[in-house]
Amino acid sequence: MKSLNILLIGFGRMGHEIKQVAEERQHNVFLTIDNDNQDDFSPENLKKADVAIEFSVPDAAYDNIMKCMKNNVPVVSGTTGWLDKFYDIRKYCLENESSFFYASNFSIGVNLLFNVNRHLAKMMDQYSNYQVSIEETHHKHKLDAPSGTAVTIAESIIEEMNRINEWKEESTDSEEAIPVKSIRKNEIPGIHKVTYESEFDTIEIKHSAKSRKGFALGAIVAAEYIYNKSGMFSMDDLLNT
Repeated sequence: MKSLNILLIGFGRMGHEIKQVAEERQHNVFLTIDNDNQDDFSPENLKKADVAIEFSVPDAAYDNIMKCMKNNVPVVSGTTGWLDKFYDIRKYCLENESSFFYASNFSIGVNLLFNVNRHLAKMMDQYSNYQVSIEETHHKHKLDAPSGTAVTIAESIIEEMNRINEWKEESTDSEEAIPVKSIRKNEIPGIHKVTYESEFDTIEIKHSAKSRKGFALGAIVAAEYIYNKSGMFSMDDLLNT
């Protein structure tokens, strides 16, 4: 495996974890970009990068990703809360043969949950006496709510269940909508729970992250995966190789 020169954009809790895991895997994080050194996010430094890993904030993600792609640097991004511009990124990437890997969650376990969630939703569509809901819990510093992972879960359920057509934050009286509850407290890395409840019983699937290291490892493996590739990539591509 080639040792990669990694440009790390966003140096918060996840950024620190990603740097540690990258170095454990013999990669070189030659530069970290945060609010206090934006001048270092320059074309000269981008030329040194084999890949950029972007875990910043929703308001900055689009510009960060575009800047990397315009300088021919493959990008792995896990920032959520900016996906209204996702198709602009996709269009640019494909038209210019750039390389972009996006996941709302880089945990292998969460992505297995995504697959289980789809399968269960398809099975439950015929049982209208079960009402579905989603609850996600994260640390108090997380900026977006609901989480990108919860939105991915909700949208997958909508795709598989004909009787559900939208999701709503917190509670809803509509049987055609999924209520998504967001909890922010302490330093919880991430808990996601899908519940199907009827008058007679309850079915739940749940993923609880024990630390941020699983997310960081997924991001580094994604960076290794897209090196010397062009196109749009996701965790499905990675897990199916």
